[in-house]
Amino acid sequence: MPLPQEFSPKIVYFKATGTEPFWSLEISEDSLRFQSLSPGYETFAVRHSEPAQATDANVKRYQSATGSGPMNVQIRQASCVNAMSGEASPYTVSVELKRSTDQEFTTFKGCGNYQIDYRLHDLWALEELGGKKVTPAQFEKALPLLEIKAQEATFMGFAGCNEMNGKLFSERNQLRFINVRTTRKACADGNLEAAFLKALQSTTEYRLENNHLFLSNPDGQLVIFKKVD
Repeated sequence: MPLPQEFSPKIVYFKATGTEPFWSLEISEDSLRFQSLSPGYETFAVRHSEPAQATDANVKRYQSATGSGPMNVQIRQASCVNAMSGEASPYTVSVELKRSTDQEFTTFKGCGNYQIDYRLHDLWALEELGGKKVTPAQFEKALPLLEIKAQEATFMGFAGCNEMNGKLFSERNQLRFINVRTTRKACADGNLEAAFLKALQSTTEYRLENNHLFLSNPDGQLVIFKKVD
């Protein structure tokens, strides 16, 4: 369904660009917005719809109808290099557009990547683990602290005994902590660092509410962080 021109999208979770001519695509939880410098294909915005997922490859396909005709978007996990900037991206993207006056689809090809929610970019102190309040005494005299760098899709901080760092993957309300690494300091008996790291690596979903970050998976809520001013 096409959207009104004054429509303002919510948090963008995927961005793609292409060249010759330049074009861009932004996918948020409520819309797909395409813009280009190609005459007649300047701006197309439609409401978000659930993509079809290929069974034999990491490929997602969105099919929508604009006010001028159909729009098909395909996102494939495959290395892609921007022809102009030389920047490498992990996804290849194609956008097909067809106006009512067109006999065939016009295809725009480029590269893209998932975006980390900018609201996660902050310092977060652990407040609950496994549904229970935590205290500094259950760790190395200080609560675990998580610093998220949204633009770099990375995180670092204190796990309760050791320093930690790693990478992030996010899509809509999904969030995963990957390539988690820690220093190797020996921890005292009873330290909850291992349980905290296990919860972090088990996370698949997130929610932000009242300066709190809630991490969960299909089995339930794992941890709660409080934003540190």
